[in-house]
Amino acid sequence: MPSVLIEVRKQYTPDQEIALMAAVHTALCEAFQIKTTDRNVRLMVHAPHRFACPPGRNYPERYTHISIDAFAGRSLDAKRALYRTIVDGLAPLGIPRDHVKILLREIPRENWGIRGGQAGCDVDLGFKVDV
Repeated sequence: MPSVLIEVRKQYTPDQEIALMAAVHTALCEAFQIKTTDRNVRLMVHAPHRFACPPGRNYPERYTHISIDAFAGRSLDAKRALYRTIVDGLAPLGIPRDHVKILLREIPRENWGIRGGQAGCDVDLGFKVDV
């Protein structure tokens, strides 16, 4: 049930935007073993002057920041697999590996209000969090 925000400095085509969002969602499905139907991915395109990126990037317009809010409990191996799989999935879209920053915030399940206002800890998610 992760919630994802992808922020970019470049306007992509609609097909490229869909592919970018799909690459991140696919990585979450593989690394965190969430359901493919559990999709909550947003894409925000910033004007470059409104989104500073670290200096020294060869293609600053391709700098990509990904914020993921997820239930706490995934293993370090699952997190490493997520980071690697996201970067691998974005490379075919021309986004250099060193131009991707991923911020994972883990939130206890009781701090999520989901499925009609229920606490996340009271809901059968249909997948394991401790992977």
